[in-house]
Amino acid sequence: MVKSGDVLEHPVTGEKIVFRKTARETSGELLQADLYMQPGAFVAAEHIHPLQEERFKVIMGTLHGRVAGKELSSSPGETIVVPKGTPHVWWNAGDDELQVSVEVRPALKLEHFFEVFFGLAQAGKVNPKTGLPNPFQLALIMHTYRNELVLAQLPRVVQTLLFGTLAPIAKLLGYHAEYPYPHVK
Repeated sequence: MVKSGDVLEHPVTGEKIVFRKTARETSGELLQADLYMQPGAFVAAEHIHPLQEERFKVIMGTLHGRVAGKELSSSPGETIVVPKGTPHVWWNAGDDELQVSVEVRPALKLEHFFEVFFGLAQAGKVNPKTGLPNPFQLALIMHTYRNELVLAQLPRVVQTLLFGTLAPIAKLLGYHAEYPYPHVK
């Protein structure tokens, strides 16, 4: 379980998260973290937080992204608000490191999702190009954390049926919904 000051790194996507406030520390109200992205770093998939609002304040570099289908580019001092239920994705297309302060309300179990997702990447259990785990592992994770995150590319009803069907099969095949990050710093 992560706590303030812990660092998670995804070796494929180039993301680094430094946790500032966790769900446990804020009675579930807030997850606050600093996100660092090297040039060329990206988020593994366009996604939606069905029950959470997300705010990005650019500290350093330029945040490139897409929110509700609209391309954006934000500079230091600018804040992007992503309302709950809104598809979004971001990346660093610049030449400098990107640092963004991120706030997610309510926190729910999003930090646990990151710990699992980044832990799989640290263990080499993700696609080296996309940063995503294999379909069974992905189905189990997405089913477990369906209140925190859904993929934007598939209708939610399809994900509910598909991941709900594949998740028990994934468990039978030996996959786990909890995959701790190997060395929380």
